[in-house]
Amino acid sequence: MNKQTKKNLWRMPVLLVIFAVYLSPFYILFNISLKPVTDLSSHWKFPGSPTLDNFRTAIEQGEILSALLHSFFIMAAAVFLIVVVSSLAAYPLARNRSRLNRGVKSFILGIMMVPPLSILVPLYSVLVDIGGINKYWGIILTLLTFELPMAIFLYTNFISSIPTALDEAAAIDGCGPVRAFFYIILPHLKSVTASVVILTGIHCWNDYQFSLYILQSSEMRTVTLAISSFFSQTTSNLNAASAAAFLAIFPVVVCFLFLQKYFIKGMVDSAVK
Repeated sequence: MNKQTKKNLWRMPVLLVIFAVYLSPFYILFNISLKPVTDLSSHWKFPGSPTLDNFRTAIEQGEILSALLHSFFIMAAAVFLIVVVSSLAAYPLARNRSRLNRGVKSFILGIMMVPPLSILVPLYSVLVDIGGINKYWGIILTLLTFELPMAIFLYTNFISSIPTALDEAAAIDGCGPVRAFFYIILPHLKSVTASVVILTGIHCWNDYQFSLYILQSSEMRTVTLAISSFFSQTTSNLNAASAAAFLAIFPVVVCFLFLQKYFIKGMVDSAVK
């Protein structure tokens, strides 16, 4: 065993501890989802007689499958608009480094500091006036508005690292700014786009505060609203809620596993470059 290997031996126990800490909530969630309602044993203890009744309750009573479809539609539409609008907005901000654009970027960063719940009342009033309550476009527009600042910030930093010589070469060949963006700049944005898709997609998937007020119809409820339906002032069904939550996090985990390479690269490039 060489010296370098001996120096790295201490890292393995640390990594195992970190892995156990991060994995423990999923283990507890899975245990509770398999336990009968009458099983009051420790959440850490695997059930002696596991059952799938909680998943059946989550599907039949909680209508978690339809909620998954609603959440997926809202997330897909919102993320698509976020990627398109933010990348187009970030391109001129990154290329034209004027005083006005610096002020716009500072304003965008300032918007990121505003707590969404602080403007919930005027936001709800506006949506009522324009007919956005119980409409999918109302929640999509709301999510788009609050997720754009972070996406523009990431895209602006990343595009700033791309040499302007590419734009100049495209201009010499007769490309306008729009064609230069779609044919020259956009192909270089795969990694940061993966970061934007994951970050904003998770926020849209986990949204509860806006969905609670905007999607008031039970036929339009999302995953978070379906899970919360198992809790009330008088009763609660933690086991069925855990089963519904387990089904809800599965698509997000699968998506991250496929995009994690681009996500890490995009976050590092956007922060460093």
